[in-house]
Amino acid sequence: MQYHTEKFLIVKNLKKFILDLEVMLVNFPKKEFLTKDMIYKDALVTLEMVYIANSLDDSSERKRMQIQILSKINMLDFYIERAYKKKYINEKQCLQKANELEVITKMIYKWIKSERTC
Repeated sequence: MQYHTEKFLIVKNLKKFILDLEVMLVNFPKKEFLTKDMIYKDALVTLEMVYIANSLDDSSERKRMQIQILSKINMLDFYIERAYKKKYINEKQCLQKANELEVITKMIYKWIKSERTC
């Protein structure tokens, strides 16, 4: 039961992250439209990958997908850090988004760990 609850929390937190991200991306300058698109696209792809991993029956495929999800989250974290350094977002926004990604990352590691014990 814990296993299924954890996956739903990942989805819930990712959705919240994406919805908040939409608001944050408005502050990016027009010249950064490619970066904005990459950030948003990667966030949506990450959510899609969670859904896909959740539906996979093969545990080795699921683990491979979970590792890819972690990689995408690391990229999102980099984008957020870059946005802060370029002054597109403030320190509070940067820390908030970084903390949200850290929570999601921990949940995914917990998901991976729970699969080993099943």
